[in-house]
Amino acid sequence: MQIFDGIITDRGSKYAVSGGPCSSAEEARAFIKELTRQKKFAKATHNTWAFLGDDGPVKNDDGESGAGMVIVRMLEREGLTGHIIVVTRWYGGKHLGGDRFRHVQDAVRHYLDHAFAG
Repeated sequence: MQIFDGIITDRGSKYAVSGGPCSSAEEARAFIKELTRQKKFAKATHNTWAFLGDDGPVKNDDGESGAGMVIVRMLEREGLTGHIIVVTRWYGGKHLGGDRFRHVQDAVRHYLDHAFAG
């Protein structure tokens, strides 16, 4: 599991992105369970995630409507299968509107650029 914390801050909301190998919904649940063992992530407003498995995409918006599909599309574009990406948001008190989707994209891009570097 790789975690990149504090990568985006906007109007009080803070974002982190994490990920690791994953090939089933069961493994995804286990990944989220492991991530939320850290109190900080357990207290997050949203832990939105997605992965591409053998049977297609699996996603969970965790209340951040539409965000899981943003992650799915980026995974499809990268051709990255068998790997979960989780975008975590701590709500800062102000609605971000459409900017929240840009932040999800930026968080996934950060993960893709840094998790596989080197």
